[in-house]
Amino acid sequence: MRRIVFALGGNAILKANQVGTAEEQRANLQGTCAQIVEAICEGHDVLITHGNGPQVGNILLQNEEAFRSAGIPPMPLDICGAESQGMIGYMIQRALANQLKHRGVQKTVMSIVTEVLVDEHDPAFSNPTKPIGPFYTGPLAEKLVRTRGYVMREDVKGWRRVVPSPDPQAIVQASAIKELFQRGYVVIASGGGGIPVIKSADGSLVGIEAVIDKDLAAEVIAREVGADTFLILTDVDKVYLHYKSPEQVPLHTVTADEMEAWQREGHFRVGSMAPKVEAAIRFVRSGGERAIIASLDHALEALRGGGSHVIGSRSVRVA
Repeated sequence: MRRIVFALGGNAILKANQVGTAEEQRANLQGTCAQIVEAICEGHDVLITHGNGPQVGNILLQNEEAFRSAGIPPMPLDICGAESQGMIGYMIQRALANQLKHRGVQKTVMSIVTEVLVDEHDPAFSNPTKPIGPFYTGPLAEKLVRTRGYVMREDVKGWRRVVPSPDPQAIVQASAIKELFQRGYVVIASGGGGIPVIKSADGSLVGIEAVIDKDLAAEVIAREVGADTFLILTDVDKVYLHYKSPEQVPLHTVTADEMEAWQREGHFRVGSMAPKVEAAIRFVRSGGERAIIASLDHALEALRGGGSHVIGSRSVRVA
């Protein structure tokens, strides 16, 4: 029996060229959850994290439209993140619980709105880089800078807000999540990288306008709950050196030292494969047995030792 953290990429919930209806997302999750249920039926303990990019983006758009048309105050980013955690967590929870019931498995599935502690002095706060929300015209972008204090960057489609992406330090609800996980509950936590919070002078926690990389946050939770396998699921079949070039080379089982060397050489794209590789390296460096990067369609195959990319001080695997 293994203790597995499944880190679901965005394609597990919403696929390319879909508009994002509830029906589309529920249908996508049926296939994703079928593989997770199979792992549970094989006797493994499972914790699930997930992305939230398109969903929180839509929430921000809804906020802006509601403010423009009806004067409804927009919610800050930490609250929008919490809203997306509840929405996606519920959809995964319901799909998993129904499939487990049909398989005759008595397991409680529960989603937890999760906060992630970050350092208020993280360098990311002085250099916001993570784009969020809609595109704006120049005049509107200037107004948002003036009235809301947004940091804006110009893109080919217009101006877009950017926020910090600080490194995750700890999971605020870690002890409760670990206890539930070790008692056999199927836990969904740290959705979208979790809600970033900082510690104020009086020791209380305060939500902030930032976005934490979901794979780096998933590694923290995998470490804190004592997982032995960290499975990062994405939309590519393998991890490659010289990706999309004539010299492209697929990776299979490699060591953390090898991955770090390739990482320094710049083989993994920032904002795409780079954080997944970094999360995998951190996990095995901290004592995890296996970190696996695999395509969503081959999750079970990867867990069973086939066609994947694994990293480890003991092994890292890439599918």
